[in-house]
Amino acid sequence: MRAKDTLGQRGEELAAIFLTAGGIEIVDRNWRCPDGEIDLVGVDGETLVIVEVKTRSSLDYGDPLEAITPAKLARLYLLASRWRRASARHYPAFRVDAVSVLDNGSGAPVIEHLKEVAL
Repeated sequence: MRAKDTLGQRGEELAAIFLTAGGIEIVDRNWRCPDGEIDLVGVDGETLVIVEVKTRSSLDYGDPLEAITPAKLARLYLLASRWRRASARHYPAFRVDAVSVLDNGSGAPVIEHLKEVAL
């Protein structure tokens, strides 16, 4: 496995732990369909939460959240509707969140959670 993939998986696991500690129940991970992939799917009360996780080992290439482009965000909203149709569960509301993980492996990772990222 490539170092980038290992870092990404670690970031998703750290994000899941962080979100769970904040009261969001993780109900799906790495859900895929022909249109793309959702990193994490969570539930916050009665709200479905689609989570994009961006992990970096440094800021050399910018803040992790800068990698969420308008096109990526639009795809996440599309994927949210696909997941909702594929799931047997019903949620009255949904939102798209983003989590950045900055983890250089030498100390505690820095995690930032942005709620309700809008188009």
